[in-house]
Amino acid sequence: MLKKVIVTAAMLAAFGQAFASVDVNTANESALRGIKGIGPAKAKAILDERTAHGPFKDATDLSKRVKGLGGHTVERLQAEGLAVGTSGAGATAVAAAGAQAAAPHGKAAPAAKNEPAVVVKK
Repeated sequence: MLKKVIVTAAMLAAFGQAFASVDVNTANESALRGIKGIGPAKAKAILDERTAHGPFKDATDLSKRVKGLGGHTVERLQAEGLAVGTSGAGATAVAAAGAQAAAPHGKAAPAAKNEPAVVVKK
């Protein structure tokens, strides 16, 4: 019985981490370090680059700007739960729909200047 409880708890913990994503543009150091494969030095490098040059546009931008994060490394980190613009993707779509609904006479409201562009790959 105890083994079943332990196995169930381990499975729930694994599934919980699989669905949790950390947005590289909004995460703090401890959130970044929670991603398997990002240690203190890499988290600091990501935060320093983001502070110095602004948010990352996409995974390619992240791999180009942060030394030691190549394309394959970023792909692996994304599989572990790292996301570039996760909150922006959902929030931007909702905000754009709300802005169009709120705009008078069917005209779309202008987009915010600092709003990230959303690219959906199929």
